[in-house]
Amino acid sequence: STPITYNKIWTNAQKDLDTQLQTEREQFLQPEKDRVKAFRMLSASYIKYLQIFHHLEEAHSHLIHQQKQAAIRQVLDGVIGRILEVKKEMVELENSEFHYTDNIIEDLKLLPQLLIPEDTEIPIPKYFIKENLEGLQKREKTLDEILLNAGLETQKPVKAMTFEEAIKMIQVAERARQGRRRALFMKQIYLEEKRKRHTKLQEQTGPNPDDAATCIQKVWRGYIQRKKTEKMREEEMIFLGMVSGAQEGALQGEVQGRHEEEFIKEQLRETEGLDIRETLQDQISQCFIECRHIIGRFPDYPAKEAGGSMAIFSQKTPEQVLPYCHSFNSKEAIGEINDFYKFSPLFSLFWKTAVWQNRDEGRDFLQDHDPELIKAEKREEDSNNVHCLLMPLARRTIDSLYRELAEGGVLIKAKPVNLSDYVGEYSYLGTTLHQVDVEPMPSLADIRQLIALYGILPLGSQTVHEKAPLVKALLLAGPTGVGKKMLVHAICTETGANLFNLSPSNITRKYPGKNGLQMMLHMVLKVAKQLQPSVVWIGDTEKTFYKAVPKAEEQMNPKRLEKILPKFLKALKAEDRVLLVGTTSRPFDAKIKPFCKVYQKIILIPRPDYASRFVLWKHAITQRGGEITKLLSISCLAKLSDGFTQGCIVRAVQAVLSELRLLQMVRKPLCTAEFLTPLASQDPVYNEEEETFKVMLGAVLTGCVFSSPTVWAYLTWGSAHSADALACMDK
Repeated sequence: STPITYNKIWTNAQKDLDTQLQTEREQFLQPEKDRVKAFRMLSASYIKYLQIFHHLEEAHSHLIHQQKQAAIRQVLDGVIGRILEVKKEMVELENSEFHYTDNIIEDLKLLPQLLIPEDTEIPIPKYFIKENLEGLQKREKTLDEILLNAGLETQKPVKAMTFEEAIKMIQVAERARQGRRRALFMKQIYLEEKRKRHTKLQEQTGPNPDDAATCIQKVWRGYIQRKKTEKMREEEMIFLGMVSGAQEGALQGEVQGRHEEEFIKEQLRETEGLDIRETLQDQISQCFIECRHIIGRFPDYPAKEAGGSMAIFSQKTPEQVLPYCHSFNSKEAIGEINDFYKFSPLFSLFWKTAVWQNRDEGRDFLQDHDPELIKAEKREEDSNNVHCLLMPLARRTIDSLYRELAEGGVLIKAKPVNLSDYVGEYSYLGTTLHQVDVEPMPSLADIRQLIALYGILPLGSQTVHEKAPLVKALLLAGPTGVGKKMLVHAICTETGANLFNLSPSNITRKYPGKNGLQMMLHMVLKVAKQLQPSVVWIGDTEKTFYKAVPKAEEQMNPKRLEKILPKFLKALKAEDRVLLVGTTSRPFDAKIKPFCKVYQKIILIPRPDYASRFVLWKHAITQRGGEITKLLSISCLAKLSDGFTQGCIVRAVQAVLSELRLLQMVRKPLCTAEFLTPLASQDPVYNEEEETFKVMLGAVLTGCVFSSPTVWAYLTWGSAHSADALACMDK
């Protein structure tokens, strides 16, 4: 595809976004009393934003023009933030983290009814990793060296070769060596013969100055013409959409853009610096005069720690300004503020996109930088520099803290797994069951969506994390083997986040005493903020909130973090891309009140249903190298594995598909019966155990014990009603 194609995708997405925003202004202008209709409106908006998200992400990841990428990035962050806002409204309206919108998808005619609704899958923007790829690779290499030197990680053992493989490798290397030697020998013979012919010719004719000049002219003109031809070919290839030409143009444009930015920045400082300073001084004076008119006196000048005069120009909502005016008992001030129109902060992200809407770029093959846009950005940057002073970093280097935490096993290496590796199918009957008052079991695709919404998207974008609804802590609860730890590692992989392990079993005897614990958390917090994004993981987190510590675990002191965790979360601000993630398979062992107070979002991960088991069996077998034939019934395996978790299925596949069995597969295809014995040797999640889990977890979330159907409805709420749960418990 050519840049024109992705420009068109961007333009259409922007039009869809404008249409959607206008539709929301019209639909949400008046309160809606019908909850069902209100939810349908929110669901339609949610799906529309997801469609726009898909298109913007596609355009952003393929366009090479850096200024266009920056403009799309602003809109993309705004759309992600809007998705999270709509999701919050849907949760509050339905009192549930899980929503079933297959009927909405059918109404919008996104895909035929029986196909997978891929339009509702949340994409992971590539720029989360791409923009900081070099730094992430360097950090990973440093962590590997630290762990290797500390003896916490060993080098991967070299796989031994067979005798035949060793002979073949030696033969290939020797033949290659002989070929190189022969080529060098023939080159020497050719150069010697050429030198002799040239010497003989000079002896016969003698040197001619005109011939030498002609030779030089011929070489120079040939060089110039080749350069022109290469440039013409490059422009033609870019015009035709050839990938290699576009990539070369992108690299040249990036280097040229950096030089242009530096040159224009210096030029602006010389020519417009004084004007900018005078303009800002006039604006500050006008601001102080208006404040005096409203509150009756001049306001205090902001301190340097508060941002200096930059704090005067920061945008504030009426709610932020109202307490300030109350302190002066100014009725006039309060009246004026109440008359303000409250714009959504996300709308400001769309303003700069109009720059590119009406431009004719038919001849802009090289996709160069626009100097005027660079000037506008540098003017704004210089204005900010007038207000703000950069705070110097502490001399206790982050590298030393990073190394200490890694050597102590608190900072660990995340496993390279993606969210897409968490295989699971959609719930096709969700709305149908809802209509007959039956609460459907959440699907694994629903879990995947929640992890993307509450974990990956906010951590991946600074703008989204600061402006979207803030989630500081996330709890993943479910039976052993449903993939809770895998999801934690997937969050880190998709966002390039550091992973800190504060599980009770991991911090035993580390940093002993109250002071040691405070120092450890201070170090974790400092490194996590400085090298954000970061994930702080607490495995078996119910142990931190034990009702009664078992005697066998008393020496481990599992409740060390109970009182300090709320303070840890309080220290995290909207600008800190740090997420606390807890995992538990026994939430009923924890005390209810502190447990729900720490974890803002609680997601129950169920065992896989039939559709997810079918997809998982097929994926696990093919990924391991197995081949599915008529002798292997995936449908039969999916039915027989009812009650087993994803971990049980994966272990059964690994037990069967050994290296020897894979070699035998050509003459002995896989059959269904082979997987039954290793599957039967594992413990499933029995119905009685699952019912007990539901009831007990329902008690954790609500503070009361209900019958199973009601409890499941409470379970799907997540922690949307944690306040109600605590109130119920207090009663």
